[in-house]
Amino acid sequence: MSEPLKQADIDQEIAARAGEQGDHPARDYAPYRSTLLRHPKQPLVAIKDPEAAELAGPVFGASDVTPFDNDLTKQHLGEPLGERITVRGRVLDRQGRPVRGQLVEVWQANSSGRYLHQRDDHPAPLDPNFSGVGRCLTDDDGNYLFTTIKPGPYPWRNHLNAWRPAHIHFSLFGTAFTQRLVTQMYFPGDPLFPYDPIMQSVTDERARQRLVADYVHDLSEPEFSLGYRWDIVLDGPTATWMEEGR
Repeated sequence: MSEPLKQADIDQEIAARAGEQGDHPARDYAPYRSTLLRHPKQPLVAIKDPEAAELAGPVFGASDVTPFDNDLTKQHLGEPLGERITVRGRVLDRQGRPVRGQLVEVWQANSSGRYLHQRDDHPAPLDPNFSGVGRCLTDDDGNYLFTTIKPGPYPWRNHLNAWRPAHIHFSLFGTAFTQRLVTQMYFPGDPLFPYDPIMQSVTDERARQRLVADYVHDLSEPEFSLGYRWDIVLDGPTATWMEEGR
């Protein structure tokens, strides 16, 4: 039986692929082990009628989202434990125009780095007052806002002693199927960045930095929360990178 891969092995693989060119991260990025098993291997299927994809896509109404869905700290009777944060930003198209009235969904681990999910069984405490999911609609200027708890890093068994940097998952629908985006927002200065093959699969340094939020002191609320800003571009050359490429 072979020995499990160590962080040093993954570091070597990441270094060997650093700076690779391409329109999106490689779908078979070896340091991220599960991509070898589940990445697409068949040719892409061309959509003959693009409008048909729009008709079959998910839909939602403004009445489905309440004004309280964006505060993940008020979904239970008690207050969750951890560092309270607010995350603000704008959703833009390639021309810098606001994308209005669009659904933004988030999910995340709690402050101890554990998800409320039956398959997350690592020995970190669950918080009975934190579910880790929220949603909102962008306003007329494309702004979104979430109040939540800063998630903790967590082990994910890609290799021996593998840890994911703290992050929040984002899902956006945009105005068309081509603007569908599922991605992750990271926090500045995280020491785990160089060791994480998921983040490092984005080999373009500028694109990788667009996944990291800015701490903006003026967005912090006195005696309440620290403020982060993260703008999202849905398409074009400066698009925010998604989990499976653009």
